[in-house]
Parts: sequence; C-alpha cells; structure tokens
Amino acid sequence: MLQSYENILVPVDGSYEAELAFKKAVSVAKRNGENSSIHLVHVVDTRAFQNISSFDTAMVEEVSESAKKTIEGYIEEAKQDGIKNIDYSIEYGAPKLVIAKDLPAEKNIDLIMIGATGLNAVERILVGSVTEYVTRNANVDVLVVRTDLDNKPALSKEQRKGQD
Repeated sequence: MLQSYENILVPVDGSYEAELAFKKAVSVAKRNGENSSIHLVHVVDTRAFQNISSFDTAMVEEVSESAKKTIEGYIEEAKQDGIKNIDYSIEYGAPKLVIAKDLPAEKNIDLIMIGATGLNAVERILVGSVTEYVTRNANVDVLVVRTDLDNKPALSKEQRKGQD
C-alpha cells in the first residue's frame, strides 16, 4: 500500500535547501492527486529580536515582507506546475515548536517536508538544528530533503557559487 499525503507542510526560509524541499513537495502533491495541499510557512524567530536593545517593529515588518515575496514566488511556481491547493502563513515564535507541534495540529498536517541544514557539527551544538528537532519531536511523518529533483546530492554552497 502506498502512503498518500494530503496536507504537506513546507518550512521555507529563502535557503537553497528549503527551495529543494518546496520543489519535492510539489512533486509529492502532484502524485497524490487533487486532494493534496501544500502549506508553506516562514517562521520569524522572535527570540532573535529579544537581544536588540532598540527593538524596532520595522525590522520585523521588513523580515516578514521579504518572506512574503519569497513565498509568493513559490506559490506562483506551484500553480504553474498544476498545484491548486497551496497557501502560506508567516508565523512568529520559536521555529522548532511552530513547525514540529503547532502548525501540524492546527492545519491537520500529515507530512512535513523540510530541507536539511547546512550547519556543521559545531554550529549544531551551539545553535541547534530546527530540522533535527522536527524529526525527533513531530507527531507526523517528516521527510528531510537532502537531494535535488533528480535525487542527486544537493550542491554545496561552494558548488552553487561556481554555477553563477
């Protein structure tokens, strides 16, 4: 029996890895038929703004507006590819919890497709990985995207620079 996913959550942050997750989510939604939907989310980590002494709401608005433009581009691309059910939200809070717990419950998500991080081992210890947290704590299936649409390893930052 093949698993069919109807509600796919894709966290996007403007990174190459998130773009790969988005593109694979479009492929999965197309294979799973008209009932499949994609929910894109960008989570503004409000903890990052707590250390700024002169907290400025204009900064949050700028980050949100930039995320909205990126997401709208993804939505247009998905619609051109035949996806009818796609929406998005911009959330505020701790990305780990919003992606792993809050949105799956709120949106009846049955699959989270998330890009693998580019963090090295030291950065993961210091910062922590959203992807790692989601894979360990989500109550739904999680697919960590590490390859491109041809299932070839994703290009490193250095390799992508060489293509420009």
